[in-house]
Amino acid sequence: MKRKKVAIASDHAGFYLKEKIVDFLKMNHDVRDLGSYKYEETDDYPDFGKLLAKAVSDGEAELGISICGTGNGMNIAVNKYPGIRSALCWNEDISRLARSHNDANICALPARFINESEAYLIVKTFLNTDFDGGRHKRRIDKIK
Repeated sequence: MKRKKVAIASDHAGFYLKEKIVDFLKMNHDVRDLGSYKYEETDDYPDFGKLLAKAVSDGEAELGISICGTGNGMNIAVNKYPGIRSALCWNEDISRLARSHNDANICALPARFINESEAYLIVKTFLNTDFDGGRHKRRIDKIK
């Protein structure tokens, strides 16, 4: 497994899962934690999504992980930024296909709908799957 630069961010709903995933990732990757740094219901996912999208689109991180309650809020927020292809991943197969077919560069996790073991498997699969290219590249190029 190649060591990668990974950025991660969450809102309050994803905070506890983010903390677990950060520890998991640090074993094999260089991790940049962009917050939230504490559980506080007054935080807003677009603020953390912006930081994550910027880190990935600027090349400070190869891949990103976003986490919120449903995964949808962060996913919508980061996908507003140029060069970002974020995919909502709730199981291993979706995670693999998001990378291999869609060249996703951010994995959005729904903290309230997956457990810790599922999250680890989704993230591990996302980080270890390469883009297939070929006909998928042609499709990705049409999105630009």
